[in-house]
Amino acid sequence: MFTMLSTSFQEGTFEGGFTFTGHWQNYTESFAAFDTQIYRSLLYGLIVTVATLLISFPMVYWIAFRGGRRKNLYLLLLLLPFFTPFIIRTLAWKQILADNGILLGSLKNAGLVPEDLQLLATSTAVLGGLIYNFLPFMALPLYVALERLDHSLLDAASDLYSTRRQAFFKVTLPLAMPGVFAGSLLTFIPSVGDFINAELLGSVNTTMIGNVIQREFQTNLDFPTGSALSFVLMIGILVGVFLYARALGTEDLTG
Repeated sequence: MFTMLSTSFQEGTFEGGFTFTGHWQNYTESFAAFDTQIYRSLLYGLIVTVATLLISFPMVYWIAFRGGRRKNLYLLLLLLPFFTPFIIRTLAWKQILADNGILLGSLKNAGLVPEDLQLLATSTAVLGGLIYNFLPFMALPLYVALERLDHSLLDAASDLYSTRRQAFFKVTLPLAMPGVFAGSLLTFIPSVGDFINAELLGSVNTTMIGNVIQREFQTNLDFPTGSALSFVLMIGILVGVFLYARALGTEDLTG
C-alpha cells in the first residue's frame, strides 16, 4: 500500500520513468475522468449486497431452523457450485445468457420471450453474475448467526403472545444482525472492486472501476493513475463501511 500510495503521487511515462512530485493532480484528474465508473461500481455493490441478503436469508433461515440432521448436506448443496473457479462460473453464465444460449434460446424457441430480447452485455447480466458469484459471502455469516440463535428465546416470545411476524422482527432479526453486518461487508467490498463480471458479461456501458484500474495498469501502463484510482476506490469503500457501521451500531454488533 505504501508503494501504491507513493506511485499515485508520481508523474511521467512508463518508457521515460516516473518521478515523485507529491501533487494531487492524479487524484483530481482520475476522479473527474472516471467518476461515472466509480459511482456505477458503488451502486452495483449496493444492489448486490441487498439482493444477496434477500435471497440468502430465507435459504439459511430454513436450513438453520428446518434443516434437522441434514443441515450439513444442505449447506454442501448451497456451496457445491462454488467449488468451481470464479472465472469458469462467470464464463458459464456467459453461455447461459447468450442470445441463443440455454436460457434465452429455449425461451425464444418456445415463444415465451421476444426474439430480439438480449440479456448479455447489459447491466442485468453483470448484476446477475455478481449476485450469483458473491452469494456465499452473504449466506455463510448469516447461517452462523442464525445457527447460534437460542431457540428458547423464540419460545419465550410465543409464551408472551407474540405472533411469528413479531418474533421474527423483534427477536430473530436483531440477533442475526452480526451476520448481516459481516455478510454485507464480505459482499459489498469485493463486488465493488470486481472486474471479471463486467468484462465477460457486460459492455462499455457497464464498465466498473475495476475494469478501468486493470486497463490503466496492464494496457496503458499508467501506474500513477491506476494507483490513484485504487485509493479513491478504497476511500469510497471505507466511507461507506463507516456510515453503515454507524447506522447499525458496531458496539452492539461486536459486543
